[in-house]
Amino acid sequence: MPEAMNRPRVLVTGAGTGIGREIALEFGRRGYDVALHYSQSSVGADSAVRQLETLGARARAFQADLSDLGQLNKLATDAGTFLGGIDSLINNAGITFNRPFAEVTPEQFDRLYQVNVRAGFFLTQRVAEDMLRRGGGTVCNITSIHGLAGAPEHALYAGTKGAIIAQTRALAVELAHRGVRVNAIAPGWVTVENYAQAIPGFDPVQAEREAQRTLPLGRSGTPLDIARLAVFLCSKESEFVVGQTLVADGGTTALMSLFPDFRSPGSARFGTQYLPKE
Repeated sequence: MPEAMNRPRVLVTGAGTGIGREIALEFGRRGYDVALHYSQSSVGADSAVRQLETLGARARAFQADLSDLGQLNKLATDAGTFLGGIDSLINNAGITFNRPFAEVTPEQFDRLYQVNVRAGFFLTQRVAEDMLRRGGGTVCNITSIHGLAGAPEHALYAGTKGAIIAQTRALAVELAHRGVRVNAIAPGWVTVENYAQAIPGFDPVQAEREAQRTLPLGRSGTPLDIARLAVFLCSKESEFVVGQTLVADGGTTALMSLFPDFRSPGSARFGTQYLPKE
């Protein structure tokens, strides 16, 4: 029992599918006890709990609609009670959404900001209160490269992700000297099961061929790529990293759109009129 009580403890929101589920599993592999949040179906979170228990972790799934502050507060209380305290919080839950700017409704706007921005803010407020009492902790927010670069039909979604990046910086400055570190991850193209639901006729094999052609790394990301980074940001190995948004996108935002054919040598020779000939 004493050994179990010394295990670090993490709460992961949106842990029923995709990136969030893999983050929860990776923390379990690294010796954490895990509270998993899900919003609707419990299937993915429950199966992750079973996997975590086989790893020797204490794990439990909790349902909450994060647009409801009452349910959000209950999640913080119940997860904290189950774990005996929360050392790390992963604000992963969010709604992905695209619509032409002119077609976005006030209801859609409010819902996206409630889940993507307000929920993480107030859940962090609740959890950090306990972290500060106990001497510290870590918060990792999952944002997106949509908060760093523009894409058509994503003005609403990108606004929420940009808000998370700004919020991460400001909160980190406020809490770091008190022992709570706050950072964020901005994933790029990470193929998850929701793609098959959102994209008509989605073909994962064809999608990966496209990723090989367009991403500098030559492949799309996996949930494990992001999960490993989340564990790092919550570990002692990253204790000098504060208020940062680490981009994990296979080189997507590093590539200038003016040079899409990055694998072939360029034919232009700028500077020849100024510099010695080669």
